Amino acid sequence: MTLLSRVFGLLRDITLATFFGASGGTDAFLVAFKIPNFMRRLFGEGAFSLAFVPVLSEYREKHDKAALKDLVNHVAGTLGGFLLALSILGMTFAPALVYLFAPGFASNAGQMQLTADLLRITFPYIFFIALVAFAGGILNSYHQFALPAFTPVLLNICLIASAFFLSPYFDEPLMALAWGVAIAGVTQLLLQFPALLKLGLMPIPKIKRNHAGVKKITKLMIPAIFGSSVAQINLLLDTIIASFLITGSVTWLYYSDRLLEFPLGVLGIAIATVILPTLSQQHARASTEQFNQTLNWALRLVALITIPACVGLFILAAPILASLFEYGKFTAHDTYFSSLSLMAYMLGLPALIAIKVLAPGFYARQNTRTPVRIGIIAMVCNMLLNVLFVVPLVFMDYQAPHVGLALATSFSAYINAILLYRGLRKEAIFQPRAGWGSWLVRIIIATIAMAAIIIWLNPDNMQWSLWNSFERLTNLASIIVSGIAVYFALLWLQGLRLNQLKQST
Repeated sequence: MTLLSRVFGLLRDITLATFFGASGGTDAFLVAFKIPNFMRRLFGEGAFSLAFVPVLSEYREKHDKAALKDLVNHVAGTLGGFLLALSILGMTFAPALVYLFAPGFASNAGQMQLTADLLRITFPYIFFIALVAFAGGILNSYHQFALPAFTPVLLNICLIASAFFLSPYFDEPLMALAWGVAIAGVTQLLLQFPALLKLGLMPIPKIKRNHAGVKKITKLMIPAIFGSSVAQINLLLDTIIASFLITGSVTWLYYSDRLLEFPLGVLGIAIATVILPTLSQQHARASTEQFNQTLNWALRLVALITIPACVGLFILAAPILASLFEYGKFTAHDTYFSSLSLMAYMLGLPALIAIKVLAPGFYARQNTRTPVRIGIIAMVCNMLLNVLFVVPLVFMDYQAPHVGLALATSFSAYINAILLYRGLRKEAIFQPRAGWGSWLVRIIIATIAMAAIIIWLNPDNMQWSLWNSFERLTNLASIIVSGIAVYFALLWLQGLRLNQLKQST
């Protein structure tokens, strides 16, 4: 379902690139959409879910159904009330938020006003999508993963439909996209209701000042806001700096980030979503060995998929961008500049996905302080690296200084992942099982072979722009399929079998 969601996400981005290209207006919408999306990561499936799911799992193991329902009701009331107030404040102070998140827009009054107008429509999305994450946390705790993972498809469908059918009716066509975001929030929340009713956990919002479960979730959530959202804060810092760079920088970073999010979502977020309730239940049962096995299995799967994905996407950055987005108003010029930042992001893909697996090792044990401390260190490093990489590029008059922002994100991700891993080892939470050395050697050998066949089959970037959409997509598909075939063939020749991965669970 996550894969389906990412496919529709790509279709959405293809639609936006074709209809609107890379312009000041597109930059405005992407900032207006990114602000509530950032809030979603803080108060939705990010910090909230990481605090809520372990406490909900504990209640399931140690309390009766009435106490569990009481917890759900009071969390719904507290969270809903907070989100409603946040939405009203966000709409009221939209111009101030634009100044905060995209200060570079201040030099263009028209772009500043457009971004604020768009934000007033998109900001209430946080109210609906955070409640969607709340419902998803309940369903995930009952090992119902399909519906929450499918829900983002609705957002993509709404945005695609808005671009095609609503945009002709607005003087500013991008306003249709903002309304598409708002409609999607309502639709996504309504979709959760039947599943919650079936479980007997449809919340009746209540508020109680000193509810023990709510207090525990809040206590865990406050530090988790920082720890779970470091990557998002880093990306927002990139947006702030990019708003000062040449027109199109925000959009180029957006499209390269979207392709980064594809493997990150399909593998990293999907695995993290599945293992968090499992690890939480194993911790509640004091199943130390099973806890270790779950983490070991997740990390092995990450290595198996992420290393070749990183190399393949790095080599095929420009061909993929050209095949997916280089139509209509999105030009070869935009493809080139987006590909540069995509290649820089790909260098950090293994670390970004590893973080999604390592952090739940702490959160499942209701330890939010350690990943928060590590996350703050990584964020500070990212800020310093942004300056270190971008400023020299600007002074050198390099035409793509936004690449420095992507490089800083990748470097800080490795710092984050290494410190999380070291923390798990130091606290004796995780002990790698035997066979990691040979596992990595086989993956690296297969990846080298895969890279060689991709480079051999890949024509120069100019050719991709000359082909029509059918030629681009068929050639890209054949290269990717050939690369995947060579990769898994080499793994098989080295003795790797599917049951070995299953046994590691």
